[in-house]
Amino acid sequence: MHIPPDVIRAVGKLEERGHQAYLVGGSLRDLIVGVPANDWDIACSALPEMVREVFGGHRVIDTGIRHGTLQVKLEENLVEITSFRSDGEYLDHRHPVKVTYVTTIEEDLARRDFTMNAIAFNPKTGFIDPYGGESDIKARTIRSVGSPGVRLGEDALRIMRALRLSSSLGFKIETSLSDSLHASRYLLKSIAVERVSEELLKMLVGDNILPVLLAYPDVLSVVIPEIEPTIGFDQKSRFHQYDVWEHTARAVEAAIQKPVVRLTLLMHDLGKPACFLVDGEGEGHFYGHDKRGEELAQYRLRELRFDNVTIYTVSQLIRYHQLRLKPENVKKWLARLGEEFLRLLIEVRRGDILAHCDSIKEEALSDLFASEARLDEIIEKGDCVRLSDLAVSGDDLLEIGFEEGKLIGETLLYLLGAVIKEELENNKEVLLAAARTYFQQARHTSNIGNAI
Repeated sequence: MHIPPDVIRAVGKLEERGHQAYLVGGSLRDLIVGVPANDWDIACSALPEMVREVFGGHRVIDTGIRHGTLQVKLEENLVEITSFRSDGEYLDHRHPVKVTYVTTIEEDLARRDFTMNAIAFNPKTGFIDPYGGESDIKARTIRSVGSPGVRLGEDALRIMRALRLSSSLGFKIETSLSDSLHASRYLLKSIAVERVSEELLKMLVGDNILPVLLAYPDVLSVVIPEIEPTIGFDQKSRFHQYDVWEHTARAVEAAIQKPVVRLTLLMHDLGKPACFLVDGEGEGHFYGHDKRGEELAQYRLRELRFDNVTIYTVSQLIRYHQLRLKPENVKKWLARLGEEFLRLLIEVRRGDILAHCDSIKEEALSDLFASEARLDEIIEKGDCVRLSDLAVSGDDLLEIGFEEGKLIGETLLYLLGAVIKEELENNKEVLLAAARTYFQQARHTSNIGNAI
């Protein structure tokens, strides 16, 4: 296992002062799994004031002093050092009322959530693994330390953490823990929404997201209640082989692992149940579900305390998620939506298409691929798609006799539209001539003076 030298030295420093010290937590789990570890945690027998003394030459941050935790900035790494402790009663399903300092690592490990996180390692003496965490890691299983109902009742955020770990690591959730996740799901209402949202985003970008979404929609419905009506909702559509929720889950899994794209796909069809109707031939339709979905997503993301940029981006992606993008209209939509947004929209469209019936995928993906290639071509060539790209400006229109006012803006927009449609060349003389003609036409339908 590759453990940074400064982290090993930190363990040694504590031991030199007569304290027990062990690596614990997610970094140790990641090392055993074989993935890069970044966040380093040490559990030790030293009390916080003793830890501060040991690391007197380093920057020490009181991040969780109430619970015996300090952060120490080492030469290369930031390490979190926590005194051995036993947690008292949990009254808010999140934090213990008090903590009691204990003297052994075994007592400390007994309070932890899952067996994979209840392992300790000392570079000199090796592993301490009282709950079989290493075996569970090798078996790719998430199991609770002790009773799962008790563990989830202590800290309900562990519900989302279990789903996130299953998604990111590809581990199966052990049966009794799985049963408790379903039974304890409403405890999530007692958790700060910001913490739930953070776990949700991490879960969504996992490699193993599909089985998690399919197995736990009832849990996710506590976080996003608008999900519940989509579960098992028959679309009665020749374009769909899955119900609304399974289509959603498969679209999320098919998309790139970018948080905003997967969050959009998680919410893109929330408006479908409210917009459902069946025609005379028994075919299902969801007219207006994009607009309804936009409204639902805006509301729910605000409730979950997402930042304004994420709320706006996701809701707009949902509004446009049915856009029929083709090579011939890419320039128009690029001008209207911008490159960054259009590329996100292409990824949303790709995930959505891949979750449809096989019979429509090939043509739709072909159009999308060609549209993406056309977008790359437009950007590479530097084609005119914005007002700032035009060969003329408002000052140029003033010089040929336009007066200050809204007509200048209207004329520039007209010229841009004509260039995008390739009706006019983006050439200064050509555009000024077209501007004069546009002015003359406007003068006949308004009270504009005799300028030009």
